[in-house]
Amino acid sequence: MFYIFHGDDEHTKKEFLNQLQEKLGDRSLTELNTTRFDGASLTFSQLRHACDSVPFLSDRRLVIVDDLFAREPEFMESLLEYVPELPETTRLVFQESRILPDSNPIVRLAKQSDEGYVKSFKRLEGREISLWIQTSVHDRNGRISPRASHLLALNVGNDLATLDNEIEKLVLFKGEELIDVDDVSLLCPYVAEASIFELVDALGSRHRRSAAELLQSKLADGTEPAYLFAMIIRQYRLLIQVKELAEAGNKPPDISRILNIHGFVSGKLFQQSQNYDLAQLEQIYAHLLEVDVGVKTGRTEMTTALHLLVAGVVT
Repeated sequence: MFYIFHGDDEHTKKEFLNQLQEKLGDRSLTELNTTRFDGASLTFSQLRHACDSVPFLSDRRLVIVDDLFAREPEFMESLLEYVPELPETTRLVFQESRILPDSNPIVRLAKQSDEGYVKSFKRLEGREISLWIQTSVHDRNGRISPRASHLLALNVGNDLATLDNEIEKLVLFKGEELIDVDDVSLLCPYVAEASIFELVDALGSRHRRSAAELLQSKLADGTEPAYLFAMIIRQYRLLIQVKELAEAGNKPPDISRILNIHGFVSGKLFQQSQNYDLAQLEQIYAHLLEVDVGVKTGRTEMTTALHLLVAGVVT
């Protein structure tokens, strides 16, 4: 009758909640009898009223509360007393974005009671991500090579919602044929972006040879010089923003939210920003503007400008 889903794997947690909703019967009636609360602003009387309400044209009503367990002790004590009194017609789901300790009183109650259920959802790490990719591809009747699944895991990380979308594209594209590294590189934008990260990493680390080789490799692969230059500009613009936010005390998850960028991207930018101080980034960005004006006014050719840019930034 009451469930505790806790942890930072929001994708799997959402899927599990969807499965629970499916078990409650007709989806339209379930949605009609579902109430969702933000735990930070919820009052105990609101929660109790929602749980005690009689379902409409259904046997069950569903009440979902997000991130409640950080509330004041008085609230949690009232909740602990009320949960065993839940009406049989109510299913109460607590969703917490952090892992809860086993010592939490309500977690303990759920584990000891026949009416409670606890499940943790922790983000996958390392090899677990590649295995999850292979399983997801197989579940869609597709096939993927180990190198391709590793590349996808390396460049998208453990954001399962994004991985799920990329897998869907790859399986639709290849059908029952084997998905290989070239397919991942072709269809998944994070892989292309990761190669730009490599180039900017080399620039930021003042590795002239690596930066030159990566630039030449991208050009040899047929990447348009104008596109490559635009991506470098974008990266340095983001680096300036990330550096300012980092110096203000923000961490990668906060930066991801503020700039509305993917968590993998914000993490990489945060790492790269450590190679510069803000004055250096602003100087490089001013230089990029000069290059842009030079190309557009015909004073220099883009490919030449890129090689000069790499030589200039790393010195």
